[in-house]
Amino acid sequence: MPAPIQVWTWPTPNGHKVHIMLEEVGLPYEVIPVNIGAGDQFRPEFLAITPNHRIPAIVDPEGPEGKPFPLFESGAILIYLAEKTGSALLPKDAATRYRCLQWLMFQMGGVGPMFGQYNHFANYAKEKLPYAIERYTNEVARLHRVLNKRLSESEYLAGPDYSIADIATFPWIRNPQRRNVDLAQYPAVQRWHDAIAARPAVQRGVEVLADRQRRGPITDAEREVMFGKIQFAAR
Repeated sequence: MPAPIQVWTWPTPNGHKVHIMLEEVGLPYEVIPVNIGAGDQFRPEFLAITPNHRIPAIVDPEGPEGKPFPLFESGAILIYLAEKTGSALLPKDAATRYRCLQWLMFQMGGVGPMFGQYNHFANYAKEKLPYAIERYTNEVARLHRVLNKRLSESEYLAGPDYSIADIATFPWIRNPQRRNVDLAQYPAVQRWHDAIAARPAVQRGVEVLADRQRRGPITDAEREVMFGKIQFAAR
């Protein structure tokens, strides 16, 4: 049995990506909660793993050459875990592999940041700025249309088979009410979402730290930690 991979994480879409991946490939892992509302992401032991003070990050005690290996950025972690295990979740066929990486980057550069900005301005910001909310509402809708077009042509994002591109994107599509989206307007996305949500590994992955999930509105103290001046302090 391999030594457990340390997963420094919190129940956010980016955290869920890694939880799901570890469940899909069957690697043992140890969850180390990083409460981003309380400022755990600025603790020295976490910054020693990731200078970017963002979850998730992992430490593989049996990394390349058998040495402990820290890694941050959720997309990089998905690629690493797929290659470590030889999983078909990162396709071997060259064309399908690059298609998978293309849609992974689409999530990393588009879906995640744009959905996150919508969530910030619509749900977290104290001052509701109509221009910002309209801008990101429109971008969220556009990205759903891109996904719907792709998924009306293909079972999964990279092709006929489930891949790390789907694992990366699914946690951001969950809970559409948080971004004021009705998935019924995007039937191909709805079909894809429901198929992935039914996977046992996905169900286990999204339950990781589910008891720590925020249930109410953000507090002023959390807002200051997550979005205030502390974010920009030299470290």
